[in-house]
Amino acid sequence: MSCTTILVGKNASYDGSTMIARNDDSGSGHFTPKKFVVTQPKDQPRVYKSVISHVEIELPNDPMRYTCMPNVIEGKGIWAAAGVNAENVGMTATETITSNPRVLGADPLVELVEATADSPEIPGGIGEEDIVLLVLPYIRSAREGVLRLGELLEKYGTYEMNGIAFSDTNEIWWLETIGGHHWIAKKVPDDSYVVMPNQQGIEDFDLNDAFGAQREHLCSSDLMNFIKDNHLDLSLDDKFSARAAFGSHDDADHVYNTPRAWYMLRYLNPRTYKWDGPDAKFGPLSDDLPWCLVPEKKITPDDVKYVLSSHYQGTPFDPYIAYGKKDMSGAFRSIGINRNDFMALIQLRNDAPEHARAIEWIAYASNAFNTMCPFYANIDETPEYLSNTTAEVSTDNFYWNSRLIAALTDAAHGKNQFHIERYTESVLSKGYALINKHDAELRKVTDAAEAVRMQEEANKEIAEMLKKETADTLDKVLFDASNQMKNQYSRSDA
Repeated sequence: MSCTTILVGKNASYDGSTMIARNDDSGSGHFTPKKFVVTQPKDQPRVYKSVISHVEIELPNDPMRYTCMPNVIEGKGIWAAAGVNAENVGMTATETITSNPRVLGADPLVELVEATADSPEIPGGIGEEDIVLLVLPYIRSAREGVLRLGELLEKYGTYEMNGIAFSDTNEIWWLETIGGHHWIAKKVPDDSYVVMPNQQGIEDFDLNDAFGAQREHLCSSDLMNFIKDNHLDLSLDDKFSARAAFGSHDDADHVYNTPRAWYMLRYLNPRTYKWDGPDAKFGPLSDDLPWCLVPEKKITPDDVKYVLSSHYQGTPFDPYIAYGKKDMSGAFRSIGINRNDFMALIQLRNDAPEHARAIEWIAYASNAFNTMCPFYANIDETPEYLSNTTAEVSTDNFYWNSRLIAALTDAAHGKNQFHIERYTESVLSKGYALINKHDAELRKVTDAAEAVRMQEEANKEIAEMLKKETADTLDKVLFDASNQMKNQYSRSDA
């Protein structure tokens, strides 16, 4: 899956919360309808079998309730994707990343081997299909998430390269798989944010900390020997670069990956470096873009939505550019593309009651033409408007309405884009207002069951607002797109 991730430490966010967010994108040429649901402990399997790799894994007997974003169409696995559990621990999985032949030759990916007449089937490892379900119901901190997933990777291996984010109210950790069985993980600095396109991102990695105090770095148990035995350290001094050792440096990265990271960094730190022109410190083709930066101002959910919706606005690379030189228009892969399935921003708030700390901001379909809406995550049931996604096109749910709005807006972009701007601002404004209103009531509650009920009622009110705003926007973009049809004619014969 092609995706884009941003992670925001608690001292870099506007309200002291941790925020992890990811666009979940389908592969080229298809789209994946998604739904927002809750998995209860009774519905969590005790023995799990992967659809893709056929690996079977026994699971602990004490799972927690958790929210998730599974696929609607059955047959290819659950793909739980992102969510928050009952202990206010968040997770998003996965960001597909890249590696290099030296790593993959030293530790090959663990792929399913089909049975033949002469040999039985050999299951593969775990992957994006499986990871949230295998980890999120069993962890009580972000660090625990890293350690549990790391143990699974070392035991079962993986058939693909992935990056995974874990968060709690105090910390964010980012884990990257290295080959079939190895991994590294780094704590996001509290005062910083991280941007991740589809490539290996961690640069500076302190192996001494990972094999010592483990304050900010964790890794697979034999990583030191793995690096040494396979001559993976490419540094000319004593400063180990994980990106150089484990990552890719392909021409394709300069079209598909580095421009996305460049644009997000450029937006959040516009004055820290020179980002444009021949004398820029960093450009869209730079292989040495920072993995994390201290932002120039504190980051809001609105900022997260903007960067994850971007298509290089304000640069010559915007595919919708309407002025100036257009020879570089669409040169790079946008962040907000047609294949976005959903965006989830998991916000864990330190200034909210423990029973109402988790907010899950949700957007469906192409982020360039949708809106994002906040929902409480400490719940037993999600609003029907977000959970009743169907395999067939329907205007009864948020997913398909968002897909329709995006396609119609793109078809008449010049006319319709202002409807999206108004839609986004209206839903965000009303979403903040409703969260503020219900937060005030939730601060008065001490009973956990009552808090769950109140959050479910709040979510219903938020979903009704969202449904009304979305229907109104669909009506407007449909009208303007209809007026832009090629077979229009100005003479009226009505």
